[in-house]
Amino acid sequence: MFAASTALSRLAALETSLSGAIRGKPDAVRLSIVCLLARGHLLIEDVPGVGKTTLAHALSRSVQCGFHRLQFTSDMLPSDVLGVTVYNARSGEFEFKPGPIFTNFLLADEINRATPKTQSALLEAMNETQITVDSRSYPLAQPFMVIATQNPVEHHGTYPLPESQLDRFLMRIRIGYPDRGAEREILRNADHASMDAANEVLPAEELIALQAQVASARVDEALVDYILEIVEKTRTHESLALGVSPRGAQALFRGAQALALVEGRDYVIPDDIKRLVVPVCAHRIIVNTRAAMSQRNAELNERVLEDILTQVDVPL
Repeated sequence: MFAASTALSRLAALETSLSGAIRGKPDAVRLSIVCLLARGHLLIEDVPGVGKTTLAHALSRSVQCGFHRLQFTSDMLPSDVLGVTVYNARSGEFEFKPGPIFTNFLLADEINRATPKTQSALLEAMNETQITVDSRSYPLAQPFMVIATQNPVEHHGTYPLPESQLDRFLMRIRIGYPDRGAEREILRNADHASMDAANEVLPAEELIALQAQVASARVDEALVDYILEIVEKTRTHESLALGVSPRGAQALFRGAQALALVEGRDYVIPDDIKRLVVPVCAHRIIVNTRAAMSQRNAELNERVLEDILTQVDVPL
């Protein structure tokens, strides 16, 4: 286990590396680091051209691990992700040829352009860190993280991710357009690839140690009750047809511990939980038909969660 000062310096170097690639987006950078430390998978949803793929590349480049990018398309098959068993005429046996999922960081670029059948190829890997092909299971490397990007579902040629797939992403974040100052920097440095600004600052073994250290962050029982109360409200809210699952509650708990570590604390505070409610929970809830008619679901999801936060007393 790292000393607090050592852990903080490692994480500060990682944050600096990412900030060099993604200008003017400190919240997106910090949340992606929190997701990584919490051993979660990250979904980045936004319009084209705002840096979704750049952030994923920069995160993988900052850690000394394996990386593979998959461009999801409508004609992609599950075997294109997992691998395939082929017959070796020389040996007279069937051999498994591993697919691109056998890496540490898998960038699933524009994941919602693939069919649901291909999307589902990631379910077992994201939940159990293994895959099964032809009734045989194969473990995946550690650390393992899926970073998926997607365009909003209103765009042409996309397939909405099913609830079971969304629930396996610890967070969904948006990057948004940069402010004028940050965009000026982007224009001035247009000849240099943004992802090249990210440096390898964290060896794989140190990342694994930091991920293990997350669990040592203290969470008082009052804060556990706070999380449970928020989750329970999502299951009974009049505007929601589907609330946060137990997996989502675990994600909020683990994410709060990771955020505490990033902030240099060995204990969780209520603000850690409040800060993560939207990125951890918004993609796990579904508004009912009546509420969905009033406005876009993504906006309503966030508004409902903000309303729930005002209804739950913050522990003192």
